[in-house]
Amino acid sequence: MKIFWALLRRELGTFFLSLTGYVIIAAVSLIVGATFVMLIHNMGTKPFALPVTQLFFNSFLYWLLVILMAPAITMRLFALEKASGTLETLMTTAVGDLQVVAAKFTAAIIFYMMTWLPTLAGLVIIQHFTNQPKLDPGVVGGMYLGIFLSGCLFVAIGCLASALTKSQMVAAVISLAAGVLLFILAYMAQALPSASAWVALNFFNLFKHMEDFTRGVVDTRTVIFYVSAAFLFLFLTLRVVESRRWK
Repeated sequence: MKIFWALLRRELGTFFLSLTGYVIIAAVSLIVGATFVMLIHNMGTKPFALPVTQLFFNSFLYWLLVILMAPAITMRLFALEKASGTLETLMTTAVGDLQVVAAKFTAAIIFYMMTWLPTLAGLVIIQHFTNQPKLDPGVVGGMYLGIFLSGCLFVAIGCLASALTKSQMVAAVISLAAGVLLFILAYMAQALPSASAWVALNFFNLFKHMEDFTRGVVDTRTVIFYVSAAFLFLFLTLRVVESRRWK
């Protein structure tokens, strides 16, 4: 565990000791903040039919941010170290492949979640100035659980993309393409009737999943889907990292 924590601190340092990490946080905060300002302006002081949590996190803008954030966060994780040669140096030490993959993924998901922390302040401000009902802790918890699980999936995909290449730009493009594909599958699942022959697409209905989370409804099937998918991509990432031994 000491090696894992050392690697985790190293990876977190690359996010918080570099300009890139703060640019990502600032960009997300600016976009989300501007959206909340628009919500306050449009809602006025009358109570709204939907919870505050559903106004933003069920929108297209949320998924656009997730699809763009994941490549920006993960593209350098393995690709940069491969290009600079530091990954091979790291692997010659008493460090296991699993520890490296786990530390990089954990650091990326921690940073991902920290970019969404300012939204809590936005929810409180909207609730105060628009005379909305008091925020339910269960609903807020469900919302952040949804953010975390969807982030795990997209970040895991980004880790695999970064492990496949030495180019950060190629890794970003692969991760972005995979994110867009997931978005298309989610749109198809939303558009097609649930009783259709494409019933398997319901597992990819990210919009419906997030709608449930923002209402405080946690479906164990949805949790299992996100956890299983994230583990699958992390397993593939581990296999790609281990493949260097076969060369």
